[in-house]
Amino acid sequence: MDSEHAGIRFFYLIFDLLLLNLSVYMVYYNSPMYNYVDLPGRNLYILHANISELFAYIIYSKRNYFFNDAYAERVKAFSMRFLILLITLFLLAEIFLPKGYHKGFLVEYTGFFFVTKVIVFYFIYKFHQYRYKMGYAHHRVAILGVGDSDLVLGKLLMNNPSLGYKLVGYLSNNEYKPDVEILGELDELASLAENYKLNMLLVTDPRYFTRDNTKVLLSQCNETGMRIRYVLMKGFWSNHSYTGKKIDSSRLFEMFNPQEIPLDKLTFRFVKRLFDILFSFVVIILIFSWLFPVIIVLIKLDSKGPLFFKQQRTGINNKTFTCLKFRTMTVNDESDNKQAQVNDSRITSIGKFLRRSNIDELPQFINVFLGNMSVVGPRPHMLKHTQQYSELIRHYKVRHFVKPGITGWAQVNGYRGLTDELWKMEKRVEYDMEYLENWDLMRDIKIIFMTLFGSNAYKNAG
Repeated sequence: MDSEHAGIRFFYLIFDLLLLNLSVYMVYYNSPMYNYVDLPGRNLYILHANISELFAYIIYSKRNYFFNDAYAERVKAFSMRFLILLITLFLLAEIFLPKGYHKGFLVEYTGFFFVTKVIVFYFIYKFHQYRYKMGYAHHRVAILGVGDSDLVLGKLLMNNPSLGYKLVGYLSNNEYKPDVEILGELDELASLAENYKLNMLLVTDPRYFTRDNTKVLLSQCNETGMRIRYVLMKGFWSNHSYTGKKIDSSRLFEMFNPQEIPLDKLTFRFVKRLFDILFSFVVIILIFSWLFPVIIVLIKLDSKGPLFFKQQRTGINNKTFTCLKFRTMTVNDESDNKQAQVNDSRITSIGKFLRRSNIDELPQFINVFLGNMSVVGPRPHMLKHTQQYSELIRHYKVRHFVKPGITGWAQVNGYRGLTDELWKMEKRVEYDMEYLENWDLMRDIKIIFMTLFGSNAYKNAG
C-alpha cells in the first residue's frame, strides 16, 4: 500500500533513473540521431535527462509504491509522470543545453523510456500474479466483522490480487449478514487459524482500537502466530490516538500495524533478502563446487539411502517448506518425530562428523537462495514440535513472523541441538523474540561471525 517511507522512494527513484539512462543509451546508439549528436554533447544530454527526472520526481512524488492497484492505474500514473517529465525536460533544456539542441532526441528517448517502463512493470505485475496464484506471495487473511467497511475491504482484496492478500473469509463480531460466509467466532481464532491456515487478521471496527482491546487481540493473534492490521477509511487516523505511528494507505483505506517489528519494513526486508542472496550465492559457488562431490562419495560409501534428508518444517507465517540437510542417519521411520539423541544408534559414522562440524546444515543455503530461509533467523522446527511447543509455550508462534535461519541468536548463545527439557526450548524462544524485536543487518553479521568462531555455537550439538 502507499507509503511515505524514504527508503522506498529512493529505491523507485534509482529504478527510474536506471531505465531512463538505459533509454538514452539505447536511442543514442540505435537512432539516426547518433550521426549528429557528438560524444561531449551526449554526456550533456545524459546529465540533463537525470536532472530533469530528479525534478519531475520531486514535483510528482505522491505515488503508489506497492502493487496494490490494477495495472491500468499504474499506467495512468506513468502517463502523468511522463507528461511532467516532458515539461520539465524542455524547460530545463533552455538552461542546460546549447542553443539549437535536438528536440527530437529528447522526445525519442523519453518515449522509449515510457514504453520500456510500461513493459517492465507489465511483467512485474504478471510475476506477482503468478506468485499469488501459486500461493508463494500472499497472506491468508480473515476480516473481523461483516459491516459495510468490512465487505468493501473484502472486495478490494479480491479485486486486487497483487496486494498479496488472500481473503479466506470473515469472523463474526456478534453481527451476521446473509450471503456472507462466516468462518466462525473470534474466540475460536486458534482452531480457525489452524484449520484455514490463516496468518493475518484485518480489523476495521474502531471499538477494537483501544489500548486494552489491542492487548487482548494481540495476545490472541500471537498465540496462533497470526499478524494483525487495523484498517480504516482514510482520514480516521488523523483524529486518533495512534497518530504518528507508521501508516500505509491505498485510495480507500489506511492500515496501521500495532505490533511492528523491524523486518515489517519493506526496505529492511529488501536489504536482508539481498544479503541472503549474495551470501548464499558465494557459499554455493565457492564451497559447494568442491565440497559436495566429496560429501556425496562419503555418504554413499557409508550407508545406503539418499544424499539429502528432506523434512517438512515450519517457515515464515506458519507456512511449511522442505528443509534440506545432508543425510546423517540410516533411513528410518522416526526421523519426522524423534530428535537425534546423544549416542543415537541411527547416526552413521560420517553422520557424526557432519553433525559435529555442522556441515550437514550446508544444503540449507539452497533454501536460503530459493527464499524459504534466511542465513540468520530462528531455527525451523519439525511440524510435530511446532504443534507441541505452541501448546506449551505462550506466543511460541511469534518466532514465525520472520524467515527461519541456518543459524540464529539462540544458537550462538548455546541453545541448539537436543531440547529434551522444556526450559531449553523456552530459552530458545526468548532469544528468538529478542532477535525479532532488535533486528539489524550488523546483528546478522555478528551472529554469522559468532557461528563461525564462537564456542557457544557448538554447545549441545547433536
